[in-house]
Amino acid sequence: MTSDLSRLAPIALTMGEPAGIGPELAPAAFEALRGEVPFFLIGDPNHLPAGCKFTEISTPAEAHTPQDLPVLRHDFGPDRTPGTPSGAHAQHVVDVIARAVRLVQEGEAAAICTNPIHKKALKDGAGFRFPGHTEFLADLAGGVEVVMMLACEELRVVPATIHIPLGEVPSTLSRDRLTQVIRTTHDALIRDFGLATPRIAVAGLNPHAGEGGAMGVEEITMISPLLDELRREGLDLSGPCSADTMFHSAARAGYDAAICMYHDQALIPIKTIDFAGGVNVTLGLPFVRTSPDHGTAFDIAGQGKADPSSLIAALRMGWSMANARKTGLRNTNHKDGTR
Repeated sequence: MTSDLSRLAPIALTMGEPAGIGPELAPAAFEALRGEVPFFLIGDPNHLPAGCKFTEISTPAEAHTPQDLPVLRHDFGPDRTPGTPSGAHAQHVVDVIARAVRLVQEGEAAAICTNPIHKKALKDGAGFRFPGHTEFLADLAGGVEVVMMLACEELRVVPATIHIPLGEVPSTLSRDRLTQVIRTTHDALIRDFGLATPRIAVAGLNPHAGEGGAMGVEEITMISPLLDELRREGLDLSGPCSADTMFHSAARAGYDAAICMYHDQALIPIKTIDFAGGVNVTLGLPFVRTSPDHGTAFDIAGQGKADPSSLIAALRMGWSMANARKTGLRNTNHKDGTR
């Protein structure tokens, strides 16, 4: 999907945990995306790598034409030590996320892209009460229900359950939850990815999708009846699919997103297909939010080893999604600006 850069506000990129790799990824992403995706960094320029060229801006609109990385200053205080988070920075990290949300809600940013945070550092240093970015953003947006998507060039996956023990998946996987995940994914594929008639494949919970009840009954008692009900409403759904055969290239050509029943069922295939270029997308928010699919990487922070591929992909995808929301254009050939 192409667009006139002047039609949209730029993307707001948060600095994330300053002791992590976020501060060094931002300038690398700027060089890679110069003239393609306008964005600005919200954070403390004193925490950027030595020698990094940046332009301090006073408004997001100035981020459209900078020669160097545009930075909307948000002072973090004490110098950072790469690899070692400081409680002194924690509240500033949280405040930057909230500031990015305000900017996108006010129309000064087209989307937000979030660099990695360190949850324990935020909890210890700022009393952060959320499991992560996603829940905090949902709260800032008014307590909306959200869904996590992982996406790359070849695949989009949505886990219906996320960070819970495998033994708790069957009891957690309710009809209401699965309905919400499917509906939210369907709506996002239209609104954010520009697909007029999205096709969704739904995995089974059990091996071979239960094999007619021989290996579990959730497909019979819940998943299949729910899919039938949603098909009658007009949703294009396939499944329950056997998860061991739904991710090869020929199968992937038949759907636009895969709903999976648990964390590893979704993340193993996408990280196998594109480990470095995956993007975390929060569906269901009233604004576009993407992030790189990795953490703070304290073990390599400040060493010049960090790979910006996932952040670059996240910014590109956020820009494409913001364009889709802005223009309302829809494709009928199951291709969009992120594939």
